[in-house]
Amino acid sequence: MSSTSFRVMKFGGSSVGSPRRLRQVLELIGLHAKAGPLAVVVSAMGDTTDWLLEAAELATRGELEEALTVVARVAHLAKTNATALHPARGTPLAARVDRLLAPLQQLLQGISLTRECSPASRDKVLAFGEWVSSTLLAELLEASGTPAAFRDARQLLVTDDTFGNARVDVARTREQLQRQSAGWGASVPVIPGFIAATVDGRTTTLGRNGSDYTAALVAQGLGASEVTVWTDVLGLHTADPDLVSDAYPVPHLTHGEGLELAAVGVRMLHPRTMIPLIESGISLRIRNTMHPDHPGTLIDAIGSRDGQRPTCIATREDLALLGIEVRKLSDQFQLGERALAALRASRVTVWMTAQSANGQSLAVVVPRPDVERARAALETELSQELARREVEPLGVRQPVTLLTLVAEAMGQGVNVAGRFFSALGAVGVGVRASAQGASSRSISCVVDAADTAIAVRTTHAAFNLAHQQVSLFLLGKGTVGGQLLAQLRAQQDLLRERHGIALRVVGLADSRHTLFEPAGLSLEGLEERLARVDRGEPGTRTLVPLLDELRRLPVPILVDCTAAGDVAPLYTEAFRRGVHVVAANKLPLALPWAEREALVAEARRNHVAYHYETTVASSLPVIDTLANLVRTGDTVRLITASLSGSVGYICNELMAGVPLSVAVRAARDRGFTESDPREDLSGADVARKALILARELGLPLSLSDVALEPFVPASAQADEPTEAFLRGLRALDGEYAEKVAHCHPSGTTLRYLARIDPSKLGTGTPVIRVGLHAAEVGHPAADLRGSESFVSFTTTRHSDFPLTVRGAGAGGAVTASGVLADILRVSQTLRGR
Repeated sequence: MSSTSFRVMKFGGSSVGSPRRLRQVLELIGLHAKAGPLAVVVSAMGDTTDWLLEAAELATRGELEEALTVVARVAHLAKTNATALHPARGTPLAARVDRLLAPLQQLLQGISLTRECSPASRDKVLAFGEWVSSTLLAELLEASGTPAAFRDARQLLVTDDTFGNARVDVARTREQLQRQSAGWGASVPVIPGFIAATVDGRTTTLGRNGSDYTAALVAQGLGASEVTVWTDVLGLHTADPDLVSDAYPVPHLTHGEGLELAAVGVRMLHPRTMIPLIESGISLRIRNTMHPDHPGTLIDAIGSRDGQRPTCIATREDLALLGIEVRKLSDQFQLGERALAALRASRVTVWMTAQSANGQSLAVVVPRPDVERARAALETELSQELARREVEPLGVRQPVTLLTLVAEAMGQGVNVAGRFFSALGAVGVGVRASAQGASSRSISCVVDAADTAIAVRTTHAAFNLAHQQVSLFLLGKGTVGGQLLAQLRAQQDLLRERHGIALRVVGLADSRHTLFEPAGLSLEGLEERLARVDRGEPGTRTLVPLLDELRRLPVPILVDCTAAGDVAPLYTEAFRRGVHVVAANKLPLALPWAEREALVAEARRNHVAYHYETTVASSLPVIDTLANLVRTGDTVRLITASLSGSVGYICNELMAGVPLSVAVRAARDRGFTESDPREDLSGADVARKALILARELGLPLSLSDVALEPFVPASAQADEPTEAFLRGLRALDGEYAEKVAHCHPSGTTLRYLARIDPSKLGTGTPVIRVGLHAAEVGHPAADLRGSESFVSFTTTRHSDFPLTVRGAGAGGAVTASGVLADILRVSQTLRGR
C-alpha cells in the first residue's frame, strides 16, 4: 500500500457516549487527518440503539407517549454531548438534533397506529442512532478545525432486503465507494456504521457488529491500508478480564487467529468483519479511545513472530449441549449431515459439533434459548429412527460454556491439547465434548456453566502466565500456621521469580474468626487483622460457603494447620468442589477405617490432591517414601520408627540427666509439643502417626488395634489445667531417672518407638506397638539428637540394610516447611511445564 492510501477509523458507541470521550475522539481524528487520507465510521451514541429498540416495541404496543419519551432521551444525550463541546453553538446543534429526529417521531406514530413493526420499519427506527451521531460528529469536527462531511452510508453500501441482518453486495458497494470518494476532496468523510440500503433505496441494517463490518467494507472499497477500531478496552485480551484478573492485551495476531476468535463469538470481532480484511490484506488494529498512546492489538497477515506469544482463551456462555447416539449405524445414516441440515433449516445457530470417529454419536452446541427449537428439529428429522429405537432419546445438558484456545502457534508445537485437557482435569473440570479444527489454530471444549470461571482461569494460567497462580485458604494461625505465614512472607518473591509459582493467601480462619478476599490478602499484619474481625459462629460448617468462592480461583488449596477434629466434612466439601487439601492435621486420617477410606476416595473421585506428608514426621518425606516403595512393587515387612520429635527430645534430655518435669517443660517452651503436652506424653499422637503409616500399606486398622504404652502413665495424666499437670510431673522425676540408670550399664538409650509388623495381621497379635524401648548401640534410634525422628523400612528389597529416613521431627518452622513443600507439590504437578 502506498503512504497516501486511506486509513479507516471506527468509533464505537462508548467512544462517543459522553462529552469527555467525544472530545478525545475529535482530537484523535484531527491528529490523524493530518497524516493522510482518513475515513471515519461511527456508531450510535452510548445506549442509543437499545433505546431505539425500546421505542419501537412501545410503539408496537400502542404506547406512543412512552415511545416519544424514549426519543426525548436519545435527543437529550445527543444535545448534551454536542453542546458540551461547543457551548456557543449549542442552540443550532440542539435544533439540528430535533430536525434529525422529527422523522423518527412520525415513524413511531405510524407504528403505534398500525400496532405493527415490520423488520423494514425496525431498521428505519434503528438507523436514526448512527445517523444522528455521524451528522453531529461531522459538524463538531468542522467546528474544531478539521474539515469533515457527513457521508450517508445508504448511498455507499448496497445490500439485499434481509432486514435486520442484510447481506452486502460487495461488488456494487466497492463501485459506489470508489465513484463517490472521488468527489470527497480533502475533508474527512464521516460515515454512519451499521446501516445500508437496498438497490431501490430502502434502509437496512447489518446486524451484530454492523459498524465494524461497515468499517471493513469501506476500507476494502477505498483500498485502505488499515482499519482502527477505537473502543473502551486496551485491545483484544488473552481472556475475559471479568473472569481473569491477569488477562492482558495481545499485541499481535494473524488474520487467521482473528477469524477463529470471531467464529467463537469474541465480542469485538465478527467473521463478516474479518473476511473483507483478509481478502484485501488490510490490517485491523483495536485501540482504546481514552489511552491513545497504547498500541492495542494489531491483526494482520503476518502476526507475531514471538515463539512465546500468548494464547487467547475465548468463552461463549449460555449454551446447551445436545447429544445424539445411534444404536445401529448404517452407511446411509449420515447422522452429522442430517442433524446440521435440520438445525440450519430451523435457523438454529450451531456453535460447535463433535462427532465420534465412527459416526456413532454426535454432540451439538446451540444457544440455550434455542434448545427446544433445536430438539424439535432433530426429533423431527430422526423421527423414524427414534420410533425404531435405532437412536437413543436426545440428551440435553444445559447451561454449558464453550471454551476455546486460539493461537497460530498451536499447530507448530506438540502436547497443546494434552496441556489443555490436563489443566482442566487437574482442577476437576469435566469436559463434556471437544473439537479441533483442521487449521490447528484452535481447540474447543464444552464445560458446565458452573465451571466456567475456574476453567478459564486455570487454562489462562497454564498457557499465558510466566507463573502458576495458587490460591491458599489457611486454617489455623497457631504454631504451624503462624510459621507458614512467616515462610510465605519470606519466600513469595523467590518462588515467583525462580520457580514460576505465585502463592496468594486468599483466606485465613481460626476457631472464631475468618478473613476471605479473592484478590488476595496482604500478608503483613494478617494475624492481627484476623483478630479484629467480628467473632463468628464456631466450627467449620460456616466455612463451606467460602469454598464456593475458593473453587473459582486459580489452583485452590485448603491448608489445614489445625488439630481440629471436625474438619473431615469440610475436606469432603472441598474435594467435591475441586479444591485441593494440604493438611498437617492427623485427626481425619485416624478416623474409623471406613470413614478414612471414604475421605481419600472422595479426593480421588474428584481428581484433586490430598497431601498430608507432615502428619507423620513433620517435614520428613516418610509417606512419599512409603508410597514409592509400594508403587514400585516392594513388600514392606517391618516399620520401626521414632515418630515424636517432642518425646525424642525429652528422651535425650533424660539421658543427659535432666529431670522429666524439666525436660517436658523445655520441650513445650521450644514449641516441640502440642500446647497441652499430654497429647504427646499419652502416646496418642505417636499411635495416630503409626496408624497413618499402617493404613498407607492398606492395613484396615483402627486406633483400638494399637498396643499402646503411654510415655507417661495414664494415672499421671489427670484432667486438670496444663500448668498443674506440669508441676505434678515432679512426682515422676525419680521414676524416670531410675529408667535412665538401668540403661547406662548396657549402653542402651531410652526411646519411645512405634513398630509396625504387617505379618501379624489376622494372627491375634497387634500389628502396631507403641512404647518405651531401650535401644541398643547401632540401632537407628540410638544416636538420635535433639528432636530428631526416624523411620526405618525393612522390605524385600531393603532387607539387609533397611531404608531409613531421618531428620528434624518437631517444631513449628519445620512442620510449616513440610506444609509448604506439599503446597508446592500440588502447584508443580498442575503447572505441567
